[in-house]
Amino acid sequence: MQYDLTTLKQAVPMLLAWFREHKRDLPWRHDRTFYTALVAELMLQQTRVEAVKEKYVAFLEKFPTEKELALASEDEVMKAWEGLGYYTRARNLKKAAETLFAEGTPRTWVGVNALAGVGNYTAGALCSIALGLKEPAVDGNVLRILTRFFADESVADDAAKKKYTELLRAVYPDETADFCEGLMELGAIVCLPNGTPLCETCPWRTLCRAHLRGEETSYPVRAEKKERRVEHLNVYVLKCGDRYALKKREKGLLKGLWEFPNEAAPQPAAGIRGNLLAQKSATHVFTHVEWHMDGFLIETKTRDPAYTWATAEEIEASFAIPSAFKAFKAWLE
Repeated sequence: MQYDLTTLKQAVPMLLAWFREHKRDLPWRHDRTFYTALVAELMLQQTRVEAVKEKYVAFLEKFPTEKELALASEDEVMKAWEGLGYYTRARNLKKAAETLFAEGTPRTWVGVNALAGVGNYTAGALCSIALGLKEPAVDGNVLRILTRFFADESVADDAAKKKYTELLRAVYPDETADFCEGLMELGAIVCLPNGTPLCETCPWRTLCRAHLRGEETSYPVRAEKKERRVEHLNVYVLKCGDRYALKKREKGLLKGLWEFPNEAAPQPAAGIRGNLLAQKSATHVFTHVEWHMDGFLIETKTRDPAYTWATAEEIEASFAIPSAFKAFKAWLE
């Protein structure tokens, strides 16, 4: 497979011109600092833009600079993050803010990459967007664009990311932020991951090998995905008066977050104690595992001291409950 750098260089100004005309009005593109770019990039990891918009604005209203985030409690940060999922990102963001508050903004790729929660892609994005450094950011979207551009039949994996990082570095323009975001934007609104890409609106339609061959949907070539592991849980929403039982998850997936009491379910409803008011089932899909849950709303006469008991209003205001339990949270009143 040969990679034509001359054609890729020709594509750069075409992308910059297209991006300046067609870029979306997104909140993190206004009044940007390194800190606000960091918040946006960590929120956008594995999360849709539409889901991030309001959360980003609300998060910065509560934590406008790294100082406020660094000094906040973990529970405050988790509550502000509630609904975005992948809560390790929130803990990493707080750790990164603590570093920024203590040491200032890093000025090199190595310094940026050393921040908690920042991998190679995010480091490249932050360097390009916030620091003006010519450091490529190659994720699945960029891989999709470039494998189509070159009609590259190699598997889109970490080796491919490394290869395309070097190719982009060879053509990176001085307009680092626009180029980095232009690639992101092209993958988000034109060179789509599912279905047919919108090639008629693409600035690279006269250069893209896959399009010229009519083979856009043949790329990227992906490695076979592993099946998700399925876990079965019983979830107990225990109600005593106007208060509900919560516990903080101590290990594993969603560690450190508040949840309703639950247990693995080798047998149905083993943990019911009290008056059963309602029951329903729900499924939540994580990246590598699926939870198949049976939920039970149970009225109890006493408050087990092993749990924290809170009203629906207190839970809404102060306790971060993962969206995995959204179906059962609807019982709170």
